[in-house]
Amino acid sequence: MRQAQAIDADLQDGLHGRQAAGAARRLCRILALDALVLADLDGPVAQHGTLPADADVPALLARVYGHGRTVRQPPLCAVPLLVADELAGCLVACGDVSATELESAAGLVAESLDHAALRRTRDRIAAADLRTLRAQISPHFVHNALAAIAALIHTDPDQARQLLSDFADYLRYSFSVEGDYVTVATELQAIQTYLELQRARFPERLNVTVRMAPEVLPVAVPFLVVQPIVENAIRHGLEPKTEPGTIAVSGYGEGPLCVIEVEDDGVGMDPELARAILAGTGPAARGVGLANVDQRLRTVYGPEYGLVIETAPDSGTKVMIRVPRYMRGVVAS
Repeated sequence: MRQAQAIDADLQDGLHGRQAAGAARRLCRILALDALVLADLDGPVAQHGTLPADADVPALLARVYGHGRTVRQPPLCAVPLLVADELAGCLVACGDVSATELESAAGLVAESLDHAALRRTRDRIAAADLRTLRAQISPHFVHNALAAIAALIHTDPDQARQLLSDFADYLRYSFSVEGDYVTVATELQAIQTYLELQRARFPERLNVTVRMAPEVLPVAVPFLVVQPIVENAIRHGLEPKTEPGTIAVSGYGEGPLCVIEVEDDGVGMDPELARAILAGTGPAARGVGLANVDQRLRTVYGPEYGLVIETAPDSGTKVMIRVPRYMRGVVAS
């Protein structure tokens, strides 16, 4: 099991990753071979050990790729690598080893390549979802923030100047392209900037509390994963109220998990509506970033790490994020 995990790590970026040679070396040692070659459909990409001078690996690969099955040509034996039932490459071994052992090793390599392909697909989906979320940055918020700043230009020019700087920082962060992940601390800074702009709009109606435990501040999370939840709480929870409202943002460690909660005492909603919003179905889901955030969390961390919403009509809403504090590949830029 440990060796399988090590090979999976060596091939986490596929056959063309920087660590593919490590997988060839590890397999060569495990199988006690003189040499081992990993090849894709274009030819060898990683090798460990020394092949016989007369070894014609390209010709052997051509035979394997032509027939799609194991070919033995002593002292070489070549086994196809099948990923999702598709030919993806070949494992060529030189040494005294049975075809059965080589086919087991090839199966292990193919499984690792399948994992690598799934990770690449996951990353592409997450990137596409992030582009969608950026495109949904609310024109409603942009208009109202600029209107609030304009209203202060004559009465309080210093505050207007500060808010204009905050607004520029918010847009710069929202459209940043420097990586897919940020620390909780970085996301929190963007949230506080956003809340300052909202407080300028509702100076007497919006109360805010932010409590973030120090141990979760360095945790890496997907970019723009908390701010849309805060925006949703204000737009759909507090703005419809006529009386003052409160929004609380908190974060803490829970064993190996980082937990972030956004809670408001706004108008709330029917739990069935909340489920429909997360599913992205129905007209109520349009313009609400929760479904996007939920999908991105599940894509990055797995299906068990989506958003959890607790809500009821006239009882406010709490949205919770629970993600691992540490996960391979999730690293803040």
